[in-house]
Amino acid sequence: MAANEIIKRTYAPSGLVGKIYASPYGSAAALMPIGNVLEASTEQAESVEKQDDMTAVGGGVHAEIRRVTGVTFKAKLADLNLVNMARAVLGTVNPQDAGTVADVPYVARLGGLIPLPHINVSSLVLKKGSTVVASAGNFDLLPEGIWIRADAAALTEADAITVSYSYADQVVIEALTSKASELTLRFGGLNEADSGRAVVMDLWRVSQGVTKQLTLIKKGFGALDIEGEVLQDPTKSGVGISRYMRTIHV
Repeated sequence: MAANEIIKRTYAPSGLVGKIYASPYGSAAALMPIGNVLEASTEQAESVEKQDDMTAVGGGVHAEIRRVTGVTFKAKLADLNLVNMARAVLGTVNPQDAGTVADVPYVARLGGLIPLPHINVSSLVLKKGSTVVASAGNFDLLPEGIWIRADAAALTEADAITVSYSYADQVVIEALTSKASELTLRFGGLNEADSGRAVVMDLWRVSQGVTKQLTLIKKGFGALDIEGEVLQDPTKSGVGISRYMRTIHV
């Protein structure tokens, strides 16, 4: 079928699913899948300047000027992987290999939590002076830290203690420490309403903003809402060539 026949086709219901790939804009890095995306769309905004028709009674519009003022990309991500999270909170990713800490000083607060900088801790030794304090009846080791029991038998309020432990590999995301990511996106779509026909969309340069909400507790599945501005890509040129985005149909 000649390509012109694709243009003439009128039956084109739409029910798209598919994958979205991303890579840093302007880099040689490969486009990588970002995971399961529940929703994705672009929103176009325009300004309209109208000129009144003053040639006759009754009013009307003599002419108008329309200009696009922005294109926004929005998506709802089901996979809160570390790459997606870091981009959404303008974060710096800090991988930390497994290791040990020894004799780090803390102050015991009865009925309170001692937050540790590592969350997968083992072989914990807590000391008061040179005396090892048993966990039974005194404290509980939790992922978020050491919970000192209110009725601890071997500890009193404001005791000076030290802790030593081993910890596993972990990754820390330091939020709001980097600028907005500029990404190149490709959507590999399949139209379930049209025999699984392929549809591809490219967004050449998207500046992803910080997420408006980072949900901590929620009934049911969580998701990450992201959005960003589609910016001009100065590397695209030519008559009829978009510097913003394109779709490819078969």
